Amino acid sequence: MPEHPTLRIRGTKSRSLLGKKIVLGVTGSIAAVRVVELARELIRYGADVYGVMSTAAMEIIHPYTLHYATGHGVITKLMGKIEHVEFLGMEGYADLYVIAPCTANTLSKIATGVSDTTVTAFATTAFGSRIPIIVVPAMHETIYRSPVLKENIKKLKQLGVTVLEPKMEEGLAKIASTDEIILEIERKLSAGKLRGKRVLITGGPTIEPIDSIRVLTNRSSGRTGIELAKEAYRQGAEVVTLVHTRDDLKLRGIREIKVETAREMVDACMNELSSARAAGNAYDVLISAAAIADFTIPELHDGKLPSGGRVSLMLVPTPKLIAEVRREFPELAIVGFKAEVKVTESELIERARHKLEEYNLVMVVANDLAKGGMGTEENEVFIIKRDDDHVKHIKGMKSMIAAEIIDELAGLV
Repeated sequence: MPEHPTLRIRGTKSRSLLGKKIVLGVTGSIAAVRVVELARELIRYGADVYGVMSTAAMEIIHPYTLHYATGHGVITKLMGKIEHVEFLGMEGYADLYVIAPCTANTLSKIATGVSDTTVTAFATTAFGSRIPIIVVPAMHETIYRSPVLKENIKKLKQLGVTVLEPKMEEGLAKIASTDEIILEIERKLSAGKLRGKRVLITGGPTIEPIDSIRVLTNRSSGRTGIELAKEAYRQGAEVVTLVHTRDDLKLRGIREIKVETAREMVDACMNELSSARAAGNAYDVLISAAAIADFTIPELHDGKLPSGGRVSLMLVPTPKLIAEVRREFPELAIVGFKAEVKVTESELIERARHKLEEYNLVMVVANDLAKGGMGTEENEVFIIKRDDDHVKHIKGMKSMIAAEIIDELAGLV
């Protein structure tokens, strides 16, 4: 039988879930209309998705809709194939069970062992075979705040279920975003190469004011820092903190500290590292991916500089993040970035090695901006590690490059 047309999109966005089989349980929340987007996005990340619907869910969307979204027939009742055992039994071939959206009724049934629908029967089976479960609640806010429901959520968490808490808007406990759900699924199914580690990352440009309107900055998009933060979380890092200038990511699991100037970025990192150490939760690594401005204006002009004429500006050097961090935290593993323009490959690698040795870094990621990378979705980089003569050359999407950087880093921290 030819492959369903939907499956032609498999792995077109990422290969992080390639080969993974995910059972997607759908219950009778209006948020079920979001399940098509979720299922197809999971396929784009490489997963095979199999839908399971409760009777109430079928009153919101038709099973044909989920069949189209997943490319597989939908399970709406348990038949002679004992589908719940086939997928989630001791010898089942699914890797994960996700219930999105999950109503209060279904959540409470799962917590108390009731298995009177296809969705709840699949959950009970997954518990017995220790297949991981992710529950994504969606309901009215008053229902979500019920102390009974809160107790059942607590119970599920104690049983090892990952509960993606909803966001409260317009009197509703709205389902988590598709990006958040996928990131949590990736984390659950990853190799966990940074499990238990605490990671501090800088990203994006700094913004140095000239007057009340104008600024000095650079063409950095901040994408590399964001992708590194997401990959660190995927790989199980206990704490991921991103210090950057971009708009809020609003992804759970990634803590953001917003700054503008080079001085603010350095101070934010020093304060974060110091407070964590004082609390006995020291960071394991700093990944300094930000394109921090090398120069700033010593005195901000009050108001607006006049237009149309010549203006002379005095520029002074900005503080060097890696230098300040290394002086105060000699034991910290640091990953640096080295950007040059129009140099030979050997010159680029030589300068990266000099930075590696000067600041006692564990790794340097080097690139030639003349070949791209600044403000783009793709890049070409060289990874140079301490005590390792091998240089890794990577060219491709920044998400893929971030995965390679974290993979190399995992063996060093």
